[in-house]
Amino acid sequence: MQRPMQPPDYSLKETSPHLGDGRVRGGGWMTSERSTSTYDLVEQMQYLYVRVEKAKDLPAKDMTGSCDPYVEVRLGNYKGTTKHFEKKSNPEWHQVFAFSKERIQSSMVEVVVKDKDIVKDDFIGRVAFDLNEVPTRVPPDSPLAPQWYHLEDRKGSKIPKGEIMLAVWMGTQADEAFPEAWHSDAATVHSEGLANIRSKVYLSPKLWYVRVNVIEAQDLQPSDKARYPEVTVKAQIGNQMLKTKFSQSRTTSPLWNEDLLFVAAEPFEEHLVLSVEDRIGPNKDEVLGKCIIPLNIIPRRMDHKTVNSKWFNLEKPTLADMEPKKKEIKFASRIHLRLCLDGGYHVLDESTHYSSDLRPTAKQLWKPSIGVLEVGILSAHGLLPMKTKDGRGTTDAYCVAKYGQKWVRTRTIIDNFIPKWNEQYTWEVFDPCTVITVGVFDNCHLHGGGGNDKGSKDAKIGKVRIRLSTLETDRVYTHAYPLLVLHPSGVKKMGELQLAVRFTCSSLVNMMHIYTTPLLPKMHYLHPLSVGQLESLRYQAMNIVAMRLTRAEPPLRKEVVEYMIDVDSHMWSMRRSKANFFRIMSVLSGLIAVGKWFDEICNWKNPITTVLVHVLFLILVWYPELILPTVFLYMFLIGIWHYRWRPRHPPHMDTRLSHAEAVHPDELDEEFDTFPTSRSSEIVRMRYDRLRSVAGRIQTVVGDLATQGERFQSLLSWRDPRATTIFVTFCLFAAIILYVTPFRVMSVISGFYMLRHPRFRYKLPSVPLNFFRRLPARTDSML
Repeated sequence: MQRPMQPPDYSLKETSPHLGDGRVRGGGWMTSERSTSTYDLVEQMQYLYVRVEKAKDLPAKDMTGSCDPYVEVRLGNYKGTTKHFEKKSNPEWHQVFAFSKERIQSSMVEVVVKDKDIVKDDFIGRVAFDLNEVPTRVPPDSPLAPQWYHLEDRKGSKIPKGEIMLAVWMGTQADEAFPEAWHSDAATVHSEGLANIRSKVYLSPKLWYVRVNVIEAQDLQPSDKARYPEVTVKAQIGNQMLKTKFSQSRTTSPLWNEDLLFVAAEPFEEHLVLSVEDRIGPNKDEVLGKCIIPLNIIPRRMDHKTVNSKWFNLEKPTLADMEPKKKEIKFASRIHLRLCLDGGYHVLDESTHYSSDLRPTAKQLWKPSIGVLEVGILSAHGLLPMKTKDGRGTTDAYCVAKYGQKWVRTRTIIDNFIPKWNEQYTWEVFDPCTVITVGVFDNCHLHGGGGNDKGSKDAKIGKVRIRLSTLETDRVYTHAYPLLVLHPSGVKKMGELQLAVRFTCSSLVNMMHIYTTPLLPKMHYLHPLSVGQLESLRYQAMNIVAMRLTRAEPPLRKEVVEYMIDVDSHMWSMRRSKANFFRIMSVLSGLIAVGKWFDEICNWKNPITTVLVHVLFLILVWYPELILPTVFLYMFLIGIWHYRWRPRHPPHMDTRLSHAEAVHPDELDEEFDTFPTSRSSEIVRMRYDRLRSVAGRIQTVVGDLATQGERFQSLLSWRDPRATTIFVTFCLFAAIILYVTPFRVMSVISGFYMLRHPRFRYKLPSVPLNFFRRLPARTDSML
C-alpha cells in the first residue's frame, strides 16, 4: 500500500546567508559594524569584466579593401560577441562582458577581433590575458581606465597594424557595469532579447484626480426649436467617460452643478473632451457642442479652496476637429466649468489593504521621510518548471519589487531552478504602515518579443508581502518565503524566495508621531469621495499605471503589473468570503471567551475564582475611581505578558487563513472564471442557486438584527399598548427607587444577583428576556 504524501511545507524558514562582510546570526543581527557598502544585504558574487571600447587601424581583409569588424570575448566554453560594423577600420563598441567566477573553466581570457564575411569570418587579431594577473576592483574605487593593446596573431606575435582598447578586471555585482553588461549565463539569449533580461528600475507615473464641475451652459442651439431639450454633458479623458444627469431646467441655458472625477497621469497625453448632447429619441443623441481642453492648462490646487470658474466656447462637432486657424467663431454657445487638478488627495492605484504609498499627489504636501527600507533579493530554491524547451522543463526567473512609486526588476537567470540574483535595492519610507510586494515571474520574452514570444505572457511564480510596521528597526531579517499560487486545481507551492530585509529609522520620534496622524491626506476627510467613486477611480488608476509601465523599455508587462497590484482583488470569491467570515469569528473569539468565563463565574464552576470576583466587584463599586485605572493596568499587564511570545518573523502568506487548503474545486473554478462568465448555462445556474442560498442565510441574519432593533423601538412607541404601559410603569418605579437608594447599594444588589449561586437560578428564561421577546416587530408587515 502506498504511503500518503506529506503535505507541502508552507511555513517561513529563517536562513543564515553570508551577507556583506559579516555573518548573520539566527536572530538576524549583523555580527560586525554595518558595512559602508551599498551591497551589504546580499552575498557577494565575483565576476570577470571585459570592457571592449574601440579599435583603430584595423587591417582590411576583404577583396574590396574594407573591414567589417566585430569582437569575440572567449573564456572557456563561453563566448560573447559585439555587434559588427560594415566597412569601418576604427569601430567603437562600448560594450561590457561579465563572466561568473563560479563558471570559469579556463585560466586565460581571449579577446579576438574578426572580420564579418558571408562564407567564413576572417581572423584579424587577438589579445590574451592571464586571469591570475587580472586586477581586482572594489567599489567605491573609480572604474578601471581602458588601455590600448596591440593585436597579435594566432602564434602570439604582434601584427603590423591594429590596436584595441580594453579594460579587464575582477569585480562583484556592485560594479556600475553590472546592470548593462552581457552575462555569460545568458549566452543562449538572442541579442534582441538581451534588453528583456537586464535589471531595471521603473517609476510609476504621477497620478492626479481631475475634477470637472459642470455648472451650466448658455445659448444652446438644438435642431428642433419647437421641443424642450433634454441636455446632458459627456466628459471623456482617454478611455474614461462620464456623463452628468439630465438637466432639470429644460431650456437652452440648462443648469447642472455636478462634479465628475477622472484620473490622469503626467506627462499629460490626453485632452479633456466635453460634448453637450440632447436626447432627441430612445438611444439617439444630438451633439449640440463640443469643447477640447488640454490638461496642462488646468489649474492645480493643494487644498479645498474653490477654484475660479471659467466660460468655454462650444464648437459644432464639424468645427471642433479642425485646426485652430481654420475655425470660424460664429457659434455663440458656451459652457461654464470649474476645473482643477486635485493634488491634495492620494490617488489609490493599488489595493487599499496593502498600500505601499499614502502620500498626496502634490509634492509640496509631502512630509520628510522617516527611514530607509533596504531589500536584498538573494535567491530562489526549488522552483518548478514553468515551460518546456527542447523536450525538457525550464524556468527563466526574475523578481519584481514594488514599494511606493518605485518598481525594481532583477535580471533574468536563464534556465535555472535555483537562481541567484543577489541584488540590493533601497526605498525611502514615509509611513511605516505600508507594504512592500516582491513577486517572482518566468520570463517568456527572451527573443525580443518576436517569433514564439509573440502574444505570450510572463507566468507568475508567486509573491511575498511584508508590512513594514511588523519589522523591528535596524534588524536584518533573512528568511526563505514560500511562493504560493492559487491554481484552479488548488493551492500550490512553486518554490521559496530568499530575502534579506532591513528597515532603518532616521528618527524614532517622527515615526511615533506618524501613528497619531491620519492614514490618508486630509482632503480625504475634509471632502471625502464616495466608496463607489474610489473603486472606479482606483480601477482607472491601475489601468493607467499598467499601460505606462508596459510602454517602458524594456517593458514591465501588463500581466506582471496587474498581479503585483492585485487588480482583481475586488472580484467575488466564495473562498475569500469564507475566509473573511472566519476572520470575523476569530476577532469575536475573545469576546466569546470572556462571555464563557463570566458564565462559569456565575455558575460557580470554580468557587475560589468566583469569591475573588465578588471581592473585586465590591472594591470597584465602593471605589469607582479605580475602575479605569484597573482596566488600563490589566491591559498593560496582558501586553507585557504577551511580549515574551511576540512574533519573531515577518508575516507571510497563510493558506489556512486564506481558506485555500480545503476549498471546493468548483469554488476555485468560479474564482478563476472570467467576467462576464464564460461557463455553460448549467454551471452558472448551479452557482447562482448556491449564491442565493448563501444570500438567504445572510438575509435571515440581517432580518433578525432588524427585528431586535424594532423591538427596542416598540418599548415606547405604543405599538403594543399593554407592553408599553408595563414598561412606562416600570420606568417610573425604577426612577423613584434609584432616586432614594444610593447608587452603590443598587450596584451591589445587581452584581450579587448576577453572580448568585446556581441553586438560586432557574433554567427558564428570565422575566426581562420573556418581556422583550414578546414585543412586536415589523416583520408581520413585510410582503
